[in-house]
Formats: sequence, C-alpha cells, structure tokens
Amino acid sequence: MKGIGDKEFSRRQVIQAGVAASVAMTAGPALAAAASQGELITRPIPSSGERLPVVGTGTNAYGDSDRAELKRVLTEMPKLGGKVIDTAFGYRGSEVMIGGLLAEIGNRDQFFLATKTPMNGDISNPKAVLDGAFSRLQVDRIDLMQVHNLYGMDELMPHIKEYKAAGRFRYVGMSTSMDNQYEGIMAAMRRHRPDFVQVDYSIGNRGAADSVLPLAQELGCAVLINVPFGGRGRSFFPRVANVPVPEWAAQEFDARTWAQFFIKYIVSHPAVTATIPGTTTMAHLEDNQAGARGRLPNAAQRKKMEEFWDSLPG
Repeated sequence: MKGIGDKEFSRRQVIQAGVAASVAMTAGPALAAAASQGELITRPIPSSGERLPVVGTGTNAYGDSDRAELKRVLTEMPKLGGKVIDTAFGYRGSEVMIGGLLAEIGNRDQFFLATKTPMNGDISNPKAVLDGAFSRLQVDRIDLMQVHNLYGMDELMPHIKEYKAAGRFRYVGMSTSMDNQYEGIMAAMRRHRPDFVQVDYSIGNRGAADSVLPLAQELGCAVLINVPFGGRGRSFFPRVANVPVPEWAAQEFDARTWAQFFIKYIVSHPAVTATIPGTTTMAHLEDNQAGARGRLPNAAQRKKMEEFWDSLPG
C-alpha cells in the first residue's frame, strides 16, 4: 500500500505535468481568485436546517504534516469558504495538532469541528472516551461526534446523545470508510437515528449510492463523504496523470482540475451534505475549495462523467 507521501506526490505530479491547465504548484493566487468567483454552494443539515459549505477538509495526515503549512491552511480555509474540519482520535495526533493550531490562530468559531471515537481499544468508560476529545481539541463544545467504523456503537451512542442533550455535542453521527460495513451502518442508522452519517463515496467507488445514501435521504440524515480521491494506496490521480480534464467539464459545470472534477461529482449527489478531502497544503486547499463554487453537474452530466471515468485505462 502506498503511504500518504506517495498519494500527495501523485497529485503533485498531475499538477506539475500541466494536466490541469489552470493549476500549477505556483498558482495559489490564481486559484484563490478562481475560488472567489461563483456562489459558494451550501447544503442544509436535515435535522436542523443549518447550512454547511459542501467542501471541508479531512485531517488523517495532520499529525504527520508540516505544522507551519497546516497553520496557513487553517488560517486561510474560512476565507475561501471552507468550514467543516473532520478528524478522529485515531488520526496520529491530528486532534492535538488541530486543537493547538486553532487556539493559536483564534478562529475556532469559524469552523464546524467534527471528530470520532476510537476504532479499537478500551471503551469500558464511555464518558472518559468522550471527554478526551475535548482536551485534545482544546474546546468546550464539539459540533459533531461520530462513532467510528461501528466500534462500540451501542455502548457509546447513548452517552453521545446524553452529551448532545447537555449541549456539549451539537450533533451525533457515525462513520465508516469500508464497503463491507454498509449493512452494519445502515442497521445502526435505523436504530439510533443520527444527525450525520459519514461514508466513502466517489466516482471510482459508487456503492454507497445504492445503499447508504438513499437510506440517509429516507431518514433525514446529513452525509459527509470521505476518501473522495480514492484514499491511501488507491489514489485516483495516477490514473489521470497523462489525461487532460475534458473541456466539457469546465464548460458545463466549472470543473477545471481533476480534484474539482472528483469533488463536483460527489457533491452533486442530492444526499450529500459535504465532502472532506485531505488538505495539508495551500495548493490543495485552493484547488479543493474552488470545487465548492460555480455550477454542479446535473443527472445527465453525472452519467457522462461516469462513462468518461469508466473508459480510462486502469
């Protein structure tokens, strides 16, 4: 399996090769200008009506990344329209990194902060498990707490709901990034009726559209989408390393880079509230956030995107 460095390098190769003509590693100002054009796309959380921008950031790599660059990312993200930060106890120190940076910057109130419970280990004291997130993130209130990968769902969820009732969590949720957990997470959605569900879905991994996403619509559940670019060891960028973004993508729905192509496919699904691409550099922040503006593909255009993707080698 490729590591995080390999995934990031693959994306840089695509940018540097000129495949995405409007993006280069030195084109940060140009991308920032592009992001300022077009209305910011937001979606409502069904349980409250609160609206969120459709592109946030995932932070699985934050614990291993350059702190100064991450500080720039978290400083500039709200200015480009981004709001959702998704992290987890198991993300190699990412909660601690985020908590420290937001405290330094002083912009915690500009974000929708989501985290997750442990994927394994001792959960015999559920309240201690939950309380740890507040200290690591250096906050008194967390916007969204999610049970991660179904681990301890029935043990933890009652306490998460209790914390929500007390105002410590604003929303409750659950997450998975594994197709083989779809049946389990759908059963948990029916049983616990969360505000949010987080699931893997992308142009190269569409299974959730036949299962989890329709159920979320039925239950009135907000949806966060993880691994929008394929994930570690499965990055989509090597597949398009020598393939130009089709001209019709920019002409029809304002996708000028492969990242924007992938993002707009996801957030154009009517069940999706937001997607959370990993974002550890300013170049990626600007590129990803530009995908939250302008037009989105309609149903016919989504089909066209799928057919184009399926026709590519590999």
